[in-house]
Amino acid sequence: MGKPAKGSFDPKMFLAKVGAGRTILEIHKDEHIFTQGDVAGSVFYIQKGRVKLAVLSQQGKEAVVAILEPGQFFGEGCLNGHQLRIATTTAMEECLLTSIKKEAMISLLHTEPKFSEMFMAYLLTRNSRVEEDLIDQLFNSSEKRLARLLLLLAHFGKEGSPQPINPAIRQETLAEMIGTTRSRVSFFMNKFRKLGLISYNGKIEVHNSLLNAVLHDKPQIKRD
Repeated sequence: MGKPAKGSFDPKMFLAKVGAGRTILEIHKDEHIFTQGDVAGSVFYIQKGRVKLAVLSQQGKEAVVAILEPGQFFGEGCLNGHQLRIATTTAMEECLLTSIKKEAMISLLHTEPKFSEMFMAYLLTRNSRVEEDLIDQLFNSSEKRLARLLLLLAHFGKEGSPQPINPAIRQETLAEMIGTTRSRVSFFMNKFRKLGLISYNGKIEVHNSLLNAVLHDKPQIKRD
């Protein structure tokens, strides 16, 4: 039987299977995929689950940089000359990952246009998110930063309906992501709930009213 036509290459189907230079990993909740300072030699793709990306300072303070979801890559710094990992990645729930060796990843990017297009789209989206996060951190209050983060975690602005926020994402994690304390996050979350902007039902439900409050800078979402 002949090989499938080149145009039929499906990146997601390809990443779901074991092959040359790539393996499938099952990672348990709270298990590290790699830690800061490890040798960097692979790129990872998330098939299922969520992964926390955190950086530890020399003073021992941890900052959560991102929460990654299915369909996203991480560890791509090895393609840009990073010999060591600059962050620690931890499974927030049971995860299914594809690990792709650096050499195999480079080969794929050169030989499979559809894969290259998929990876480039991810990088552009990630870069835009980093820029938006920096602007958010510089100019918005911690309350407004939390509101924006909740909207992002609930997938506002993406295709389909907003999703409940997974309870595995704790208030400590939210605090680390927006650069404030857990007590401040708890205060704002209770405030949002009383205003009807969010609700709790095992998971956090984010309502359209929170988006309206952020977009129109209503009084309840204030600057520090």
